[in-house]
Amino acid sequence: MTIFGFATLGVLALYLALFLLSSNWAARAAGRPVWLFGRATGRDRVAALGFRAAFGLAFVGPLLQMAVPALSEADPLWMEPDRPLWSLPGHLLAVLGAMLAWAGQVGMGTSWRVGVAEDALGELVTEGLFRVSRNPVFTGQVLLLGGVALSIPAVLTWMAVLLFWLSARGQIMSEERLLETRFGEAYRTYRARVPRWISPMPGRI
Repeated sequence: MTIFGFATLGVLALYLALFLLSSNWAARAAGRPVWLFGRATGRDRVAALGFRAAFGLAFVGPLLQMAVPALSEADPLWMEPDRPLWSLPGHLLAVLGAMLAWAGQVGMGTSWRVGVAEDALGELVTEGLFRVSRNPVFTGQVLLLGGVALSIPAVLTWMAVLLFWLSARGQIMSEERLLETRFGEAYRTYRARVPRWISPMPGRI
């Protein structure tokens, strides 16, 4: 693994720490739990497991391949440490994704949730990063994991990106259904104006 690969794992670890700290802050500020994965059922439960597995693969996978040389030798995507510059773009993408995801999470304030539950929806947030993306946290997390996969190319890191995207897509569908039920026309207007992932022309919004 290259030097930028190690740095990218550091970015991922720092983001996960900030994610947990900010979630705990939101729970204290709101006076209620924000972790809803334990209440998930059906597709949402599968998504909850997928999120955990994706971040686990992205972080533990490269370390495992370093500890067990046979795994890296069998991986056609694994990069040798003598080509560090190839992993620099991935590192920069991971930094950008982590910043976007964390800023989106903080921007939700006390409306932040980890998971979906019909009786635990916060207020509809439409300002800040939510003017250019209905899901800036998921968008940032996809970029973060994509940056990890580019900086530390391996079958496991790319599997993490795919698994996260599928999980996020499933949870977003559940969230959109609940938001439309709760906020009605206000949410439909917002959904028509702002894209699910990110606006290609944010200046027009």
